[in-house]
Amino acid sequence: MASRIDEAKAQMGKSVESTKENFSGIRTGRANPALLNGLMVDYYGAPTPIKAVASIGVPEPRTLSITPFDPSQANAVEKAIRDSDLGVSPRRDGNIIRVTMPELTEDRRKEYVKLAKTKAEDGKVAVRNIRRKAKEGIDKSVKDGDMGEDEGDRLLKDLDKVTKQVTEELDALLETKRKEIMEV
Repeated sequence: MASRIDEAKAQMGKSVESTKENFSGIRTGRANPALLNGLMVDYYGAPTPIKAVASIGVPEPRTLSITPFDPSQANAVEKAIRDSDLGVSPRRDGNIIRVTMPELTEDRRKEYVKLAKTKAEDGKVAVRNIRRKAKEGIDKSVKDGDMGEDEGDRLLKDLDKVTKQVTEELDALLETKRKEIMEV
């Protein structure tokens, strides 16, 4: 029955990874290719992730350079960046598109911290849901007589320990991201 705990721990680990991925899309003072992760380009009529149609580099701390694999798609890539909610304006330099990240204001930084808190809370909700499902499975096994009450209680304590560890890890990730965002 310890496999239930291992299964829950693996699922919680996926929630942590998902939260990390969500954090990577939140701007800090530096340019990061992950900022463009959710961006879709109209590639010959089909919405395609920008990573699939262009290479993204960071030549300077606050600048991204996007080079489309197909030079004829430079306009579509530029339009996707301009229409995004990143608040940046791309500049064309031949086939290379450069995006300079503006300096973040204090208010904007606070908005990004709130967004990070929301994403961290989403991760915690997912972890609690995983815990609830695992607990229901353990309770059902005890009720059906598949395991004793002592075994069930021990597994629940283990499950609570794992849940607490993962929640603390999410809190630590949030604090790191908060410091990163507020760093001037």
